[in-house]
Amino acid sequence: MINFLKIVAKNRLAAFGGILLLIILTLSILAPILPLKEPNITNTADRFMVPFEGGHILGTDHLGRDLLSRLLWGTQLSLAVGFAAAFIAATFGSILGAIAGFYGQKTDNIIMRFIDMLMAFPYILLALAIVAALGPGLFNALIAVALVNIPFFARNIRGVTVTLANKEFIEAARLSGMSNLRILIVEIFPNLLPMIVIAMSTTVGWMILETAGLSFLGLGSQPPQADLGSMLGEARSALITNPHTSFVPGIMIFCIVIGINLFGDGVRDALDPRLKKGSLIRPLPQTIYEGGDTQPTPSTKLLSVQNLSTQFHVNQDVYQSSNDVSFEIQEGECLGLIGESGSGKSVTALSVTSLVASPPGVIKKGSVNYKNENLLALPYEKLRSIRGNKISYIFQDPLTTLHPLHTIGDQLLEALQAHDSKLSISESISKSKDLLKSVQIPNPDNVWDVYPHQLSGGMRQRVCIAMALINNPELIIADEPTTALDVTVQAQILNILNSLRKERKLSILFISHDFGVISQLCDRVIVMYAGSIVEEGPVKNIIQQAAHPYTSELIKCVPQLGNKEHALHSIPGNPPSLNQLPEGCAFANRCQYKQDQCLKGSVPVSSKDNRSYKCFYPVGGTA
Repeated sequence: MINFLKIVAKNRLAAFGGILLLIILTLSILAPILPLKEPNITNTADRFMVPFEGGHILGTDHLGRDLLSRLLWGTQLSLAVGFAAAFIAATFGSILGAIAGFYGQKTDNIIMRFIDMLMAFPYILLALAIVAALGPGLFNALIAVALVNIPFFARNIRGVTVTLANKEFIEAARLSGMSNLRILIVEIFPNLLPMIVIAMSTTVGWMILETAGLSFLGLGSQPPQADLGSMLGEARSALITNPHTSFVPGIMIFCIVIGINLFGDGVRDALDPRLKKGSLIRPLPQTIYEGGDTQPTPSTKLLSVQNLSTQFHVNQDVYQSSNDVSFEIQEGECLGLIGESGSGKSVTALSVTSLVASPPGVIKKGSVNYKNENLLALPYEKLRSIRGNKISYIFQDPLTTLHPLHTIGDQLLEALQAHDSKLSISESISKSKDLLKSVQIPNPDNVWDVYPHQLSGGMRQRVCIAMALINNPELIIADEPTTALDVTVQAQILNILNSLRKERKLSILFISHDFGVISQLCDRVIVMYAGSIVEEGPVKNIIQQAAHPYTSELIKCVPQLGNKEHALHSIPGNPPSLNQLPEGCAFANRCQYKQDQCLKGSVPVSSKDNRSYKCFYPVGGTA
């Protein structure tokens, strides 16, 4: 609960709404014990007193009744009716929606057609009709408001339930022998609860307004009982001559609705795990670069990355995802980037073309030299002309990379024509289909008109490779493109990339966590740990004799097929948190060779056999 309130409090608007709502609730609850005048006692001699006249802080109404007293008592009643209506609507609407979404078929059709029938009427007219049938009164107004809002909850909860009902954990519950009722209560309802709370927090304000509207028309609370709507209705005849009698309840309604809506937004953010860290904030099209317009050192290499440092600023924490990373890629070379999950590989690769999400990502310093230009300092339009054209990206999961609502052909044409609008449609189609053939997709004419979900994982990854190649790039960044594939398809994808590299003289930055994959494709390899490069050099040299203990441990983790005596190796311990990196060598707490020297200060870069490493005590060497 404390963490929940802390998350809400970080949203200033939500905190303001919560404080405003708390003040209103406190005053209305304390109304019976506060030194207030009786709300229903009339005194026509004191009618229409202005605020602070005759001991009346907010003045009096047309019958001389104290407005402050009636306001607090009326607020208490309006809040009670609004929350009660929201609870009733949420309860029945959620039950109907959950049953319809879970059982589907005829049950779904019957329930949802009834909901559609209710939604066919304007909700305020339907509420008026219900009150007219039941008769005026605050309880009848509560029922009417609750009934007209049931469809809102039913439709929202039904949509979420349909998605949940097809999940694997529901199938597992059925296989375990759980009844449908128990699945609904134990498995479905806990997943629906945040959605229900969020929907309630955003609808309470509406229901208070709707109830006030019915009371304003004389169909809600009846004299002498007062709520905010009836106070407005009684004061409308004196709006011109005595406007304070209308302003007092009107301002209170405004404050209640604003407070509930602002606080409801904060509740939504706190309950949604995706919003706790701001992950759904729309990122900028280009990563924030704080290094200034750094002129990179001239280089003959295709790509030269110098002292690249990328951070993530989350609340008060700063995560050092890449720290002083430097490397070069030659034309036609395949450079491997390897390390455990969370070592900074993908962030480093995304930083090359400023694709790290900002916020919260920030490139603090460094440069990316591509043809003697710093890509990080380029204006967005110029950088956009390089992305997907000169430097292409193959992402890890092709199913999320490809658009689910467009055919393969449409997406290939879009990727081509975004950078080369001079080609005609027929030329673009011909070139796209030739690329599908080059990545070993049989029957490209058939694949052209299908959607991504109709293809296997290997076929989708081939399409992504074709899309990356469609504009004849000079560099391809492949971020673990074979991770989700089986061994056979993985080998095919690696062979395709290798043959295309040789045919087209492509340069490839290949990201992986598997030294077995790196050894098949790459010429050189960079080993990253905790955001820093710990070893770099030719693949063959490093595999034969790794210098850094971390590299040695990674190589031991490669399984050896056919060797029954070879036990599956794992690296002991866990990587350090990137927002609390230790002094000295970050790998020291997991290293069998560590000494006191490893725990202090920075570790220098040493060179040996055409490679470099950061270690005081290398494997098989001396300090």
